[in-house]
Amino acid sequence: MTPSLDPVSPPVALTIAGSDSGGGAGIQADLKTMTTHGVFGTSVVTATTAQNTRGVHDVVPLSAEHVTAQYDAVVEDFAPEAAKTGMLATREIVEAVTRKVRGFDGPVVVDPVMVAATGDRLLSAGAEAAYEDLVASATLVTPNADEAAILVDGAVETPADAAAAGRTLVERGADAALVKGGHLDGDGEVVVDTLVWGTEGEDPRVRRIENPRIDAAATHGSGCTLSSAIASRLARGEPLEEAVVAAVDGMGEAIRRGYDVGEGPGAVNPTATDAR
Repeated sequence: MTPSLDPVSPPVALTIAGSDSGGGAGIQADLKTMTTHGVFGTSVVTATTAQNTRGVHDVVPLSAEHVTAQYDAVVEDFAPEAAKTGMLATREIVEAVTRKVRGFDGPVVVDPVMVAATGDRLLSAGAEAAYEDLVASATLVTPNADEAAILVDGAVETPADAAAAGRTLVERGADAALVKGGHLDGDGEVVVDTLVWGTEGEDPRVRRIENPRIDAAATHGSGCTLSSAIASRLARGEPLEEAVVAAVDGMGEAIRRGYDVGEGPGAVNPTATDAR
């Protein structure tokens, strides 16, 4: 007897980011995360990298024109319910992506990949400046403390600083900001992530999301995994606050059960929590 066809129709999400040849971050981590969350992931590749668990050896940005062509090909055939951005590499790509997401019919999560885990800046000053318009087009922007400091041009060292930075980003046009607390000063046993959001004409709301700190070096891909988890939940129709809190809470397990692969620290495990 021939089995009957039984297709599924999951929500579609889109990631616009760089490729990680080591598989732990970037497009590869995004698509793993989206699958884990029951979402069909589509992608626009902004750059290719030669990297592994020990570090990045080479980066080759694609042309803004080709990035635009990929985006157009995806949206004319699929109907993404949410999108996220990661590594955008150059000012031209940041500007091209900003033009496209302004017309996107759905939530957009912007992960402003500006600073490496080593503290090295990943973008030119011009590319960093171009993020201002992209942030203003975001449903949610998810900087770590170092990236938030660049975006608001001020120190972000404590949870209070994070809340102030989040308010500034919302004032500049983002619907919401999640300032990640992994690099903040404070209680070493607790990570405090700060969500700031609000509606026009009202004071922004602030929520501190506290979770135990996991003593692990394998945090490669954590930002990509978190922003993709949020975008996936938004694609499934979850409210913003609910989506952010659930995704942040799930990161502990992704880090605790990280992948022990390669000769370096390894990477977070996007499949550690079944979030469907």
